[in-house]
Amino acid sequence: MVEAANHHHQPPPIAVAPRPMGGPLGGARGPVYPPAEQLHQLHYCIHSNPSWPQTVLLGFQHFIVMLGTTVMIATMLVPRMGGSAGDKARVIQALLFMSGVNTLLQTWFGTRLPTVMGPSFAYAISVLSIIKDFNDSTFTSEHARFLRTMRAIQGSLIVSSIINIILGYGNTWGILTRHFTPVVIVPVVCVVGLGLFGRGFPMLCDCVEIGLPMLILLVVCQYLKRVHHLMHSVLERFSLLISVGIIWGFAAILTAVGAYNNVKPMTEQSCRVDRSVLLSSAPWIKFPYPFQWGAPIFRASHVFGMMGAAFVTSAESTGTFYAAARLAGATSPPAHVLTRSIGLQGICQLLDGIFGAAVGTTASVENVGLLGLTHVGSRRVVQISTAFMIFFAIFGKFGAFFASIPLPIFAAAYCVLYGIVAAIGVSFIQFANSNSMRNIYILGLSLFLGISIPQYFVTHTDMNTGHGPVRTNAGWFNDILNTLFSSPPAVAMIVGTLLDNTLEAKQNRNERGIPWWIPFQNRKGDSRNEEFYSFPLRISELIPSRFH
Repeated sequence: MVEAANHHHQPPPIAVAPRPMGGPLGGARGPVYPPAEQLHQLHYCIHSNPSWPQTVLLGFQHFIVMLGTTVMIATMLVPRMGGSAGDKARVIQALLFMSGVNTLLQTWFGTRLPTVMGPSFAYAISVLSIIKDFNDSTFTSEHARFLRTMRAIQGSLIVSSIINIILGYGNTWGILTRHFTPVVIVPVVCVVGLGLFGRGFPMLCDCVEIGLPMLILLVVCQYLKRVHHLMHSVLERFSLLISVGIIWGFAAILTAVGAYNNVKPMTEQSCRVDRSVLLSSAPWIKFPYPFQWGAPIFRASHVFGMMGAAFVTSAESTGTFYAAARLAGATSPPAHVLTRSIGLQGICQLLDGIFGAAVGTTASVENVGLLGLTHVGSRRVVQISTAFMIFFAIFGKFGAFFASIPLPIFAAAYCVLYGIVAAIGVSFIQFANSNSMRNIYILGLSLFLGISIPQYFVTHTDMNTGHGPVRTNAGWFNDILNTLFSSPPAVAMIVGTLLDNTLEAKQNRNERGIPWWIPFQNRKGDSRNEEFYSFPLRISELIPSRFH
């Protein structure tokens, strides 16, 4: 790894009780693994880079992974707005374009971690609420209803972006994250992955004959790479791309031989490679431009609901950033880095609204999982992936070709990628006392409520109208609470932070892992902070010092 191998933060002295000579029966001892602030089992870390051919292929692989969520969101929302297949294709193009732009901005001026910024499901409830408000209105055509809805979404995204801008550049988020300890980070990062289980095996089973082989092939690749050193290198870095190509071809064969000619419409939609209609509907060339759907519409009820989603994406991105830092071989991001990244995320949401994206963006969990699968945490790889996002956003026919990959193939990949992110969250417990009953209590309650409460809210939410369990006369208030408590990272962060900072906090300072954590909370607490997170070139001279 090409990293600062010589800069190692010295751990605080820990009092260890002497072992009794001889030990009791059954007191055998195995090897002890000391805490590691950086994950060292990577081939390429945050600023070490593969060869250019590998970098391009790895960047394309990141594009393929983020494409799944983009297509899912457009497939879920656009038909409900009254949009046609052509409208869906153009929404996908707008989402891809903004993902590319926002990812570049985040890797240059935000956390500088190799994180793809992709469209977020956190905005779904607020968008569905906007769609519902226009259902009773009369329009000359369904396309007119679609345009009206998109303009209202644009206005809501533009105004609600002020939440993240204030949280970030007002340093509020930095103050909050300084109350995080490893005991809080473990459940937050874990549920970033575990909370997305609904997009894994349940969606895979929409077409099990292609989804299950995809999952099995991805796992088998981990065994096949041990056969030969050349196979090891190829399969370790490109197993997902190879698996997608093989199973996509298999799905095309099943479609061609008529395997889905006499099945239910939902099965056809999930399994066939020719049911997306995107290829025939997408324009050859289209440059996304500001206010492409028309002048934005501003309504207070819509804006307040979207503000809840903006806050939720801050929590989701923060957990994802911690996972990305570990899988990129960096130290945990300091508070000032997180605060500037959330502020920039607000600016990016403003751009999403201006350029007509259907939802705002957040750090993509699946792409962070890909860092672990490939053992490549290079920042350059993710920056190269933005070229594919922007290219396929402009040249719609080419992007539509890859967007026709059946969604169960993506769902099978997510089973692996989300699992990696959830598991990396567990690794943060090495900095705290995992034998402390206090810590066990907080971890258990935060993990369970972080999954259980959102599951209740999601189960009791009508996806046609956006109505959730909270149903008062104030629609905006309903949208805020339903969105907030539908997010596993947000719930885990609230529960974990409250418990860890109020339940015997001062007496258990060492058990909470604070001595390990303090150097990564301060700008100059560890020499590596500047190495990983400083701005490129001389940009830092133009930006206030508290964001460096």
